[in-house]
Amino acid sequence: MRGTAGGQDMSICNTSSDVTRRNKFKCPVNGKQYAWVSDKTILLHIKEPWSWDSKKQDYYFCEDPECDVVYFGEDESIITKSAVRTVVGIKEKSDNALICYCFGVTRRASTDSQIKSFVIKNTKDHTCACEIRNPSGRCCLKDFP
Repeated sequence: MRGTAGGQDMSICNTSSDVTRRNKFKCPVNGKQYAWVSDKTILLHIKEPWSWDSKKQDYYFCEDPECDVVYFGEDESIITKSAVRTVVGIKEKSDNALICYCFGVTRRASTDSQIKSFVIKNTKDHTCACEIRNPSGRCCLKDFP
């Protein structure tokens, strides 16, 4: 994944993409385009993974804080906040909401330069697990102020 967040090189994030797919798709509730997320990430965050049928389609992560949808499929199926066991920090207004799931960094703590440096170093060293710990399936560095 290439790009920058807060001046940081996002290529340091441990991500992979071997399959050709639509990178973005429209949320059936708010109509905005959002990025693809892996089935594995969804399975690790929903309350009852044994009852989820992925329907062999691509899924996407809705990052709109005002939208109750967390994941949605190309067939317009949705998985809402109430169906996930993880509190999705981007959808919470609290300063205690997580922005870094690998190291437990909250929105409030994310302004501490020592914490940010720690997360950047560990992301560069690939000691993070963003693909599975973060409900978005992506690196948290873009969420740091």
